[in-house]
Amino acid sequence: MKGTPETPQCGFSRASIQILSLQGVDPTKFAAFNVLEDQELKQGLKEYSDWPTIPQLYVQKEFVGGCDILMTMHQNGELSKMFEEKDVLVPAEALADTPAETTSKTM
Repeated sequence: MKGTPETPQCGFSRASIQILSLQGVDPTKFAAFNVLEDQELKQGLKEYSDWPTIPQLYVQKEFVGGCDILMTMHQNGELSKMFEEKDVLVPAEALADTPAETTSKTM
C-alpha cells in the first residue's frame, strides 16, 4: 500500500484498509508494506502480480486484486466468503467482548 494502515497516503490505500476493517479482518493476521519507502518492492509487486496498481491484496500468498477488485468483491459478498474460508476474520466471540465503538472503527 501507499503509506501505512494508520496513515494511508492515497485514497485507494485508504479505501482498501477501510474495506478490510468493515469485513472484520483480524489486524494481527495481515501485514502492510509501504511501497513509497521501497521502490524496488513497488516495482517487484507489480511484476510479480502482473497488476499495475497499488495497493494489492494477497491472502495466504494468493493475489486477490487491487482496490477496484476489493470494492467489487466487498459489494457482491465474495470478499466476506473468501475471508471466512481463509480464517482471517476476528473471531465472533472476540467481537462480542468488544465495545461497539471499537469494532465499527475504520483504519
